[in-house]
Amino acid sequence: MYLRPSTLREACEALVEAPAAILAGGTDFFPALADRPPPPRILDLSRIDGLDGLEIIDGVLRIGARVTWSRIARAPLPPCFDGLRAAAREVGSVQIQNVATLSGNLCNASPAADGVPPLLTLDASVELASSSGTRCLPLAAFLLGNRHTARRPDEILTAILVPVASPDATSCFLKLGARRYLVISIVMVAVLLEVAEGRVRSARIAIGACSAVATRMPELEAALIGASPAALGSLVRPHHLERLAPIADVRATADYRSEAALELVRRALRRCDGAAA
Repeated sequence: MYLRPSTLREACEALVEAPAAILAGGTDFFPALADRPPPPRILDLSRIDGLDGLEIIDGVLRIGARVTWSRIARAPLPPCFDGLRAAAREVGSVQIQNVATLSGNLCNASPAADGVPPLLTLDASVELASSSGTRCLPLAAFLLGNRHTARRPDEILTAILVPVASPDATSCFLKLGARRYLVISIVMVAVLLEVAEGRVRSARIAIGACSAVATRMPELEAALIGASPAALGSLVRPHHLERLAPIADVRATADYRSEAALELVRRALRRCDGAAA
């Protein structure tokens, strides 16, 4: 059964009747089917008004569930979103970016989801709607594991909520793959840095594709507070990344991922320092 409601209320009521696979852009959904039959119920969000908004309200960027990566890449957002916009330009091809959504990227919950590391550094939350109401969860609490989220079967992710960081904040996103484009990440690093009076006031660092879910590095973040921005790369040590649990697969060994993550963090910090200068 293919459902295409015109209101969020209708969509939520349809999920009360029976669970359904939720379709936003479909760029993960259809390839995952391969030669299997589609699920018995599909809920398409493409007709629902109000899910395509992208605006800053009271210091919070609201990214609707139907907002595509292309819109994020082109949006005139503050510098703290540069890392997210860089990730938007790395997702698949331009054709994919024109259709794929950030909400789908999060709900798919791949360890290599490009949107997760920059959104973690931005302290993003997700808004989940159901027939019984709306709730918000921090992104870190929403992502529970490989292809596993805290979304209930009767819920729809309606928006991503991102507080706008300080005007002084700079951010970046680096991705390592086997080739330049159309590649699944081997390692991803996102950094958001705030510098005041020549010293680091705040640092947020997240690494993806090196654990079941992308992970913030609180020990490293704490070690950088008060440091000179020019020295940040040299302060990063392997023990700062002990939270990671990289696997070996066809794209890279676990050891290679660990070494690459260390190098990418150093490069990302240097790049943010250059942007802040």
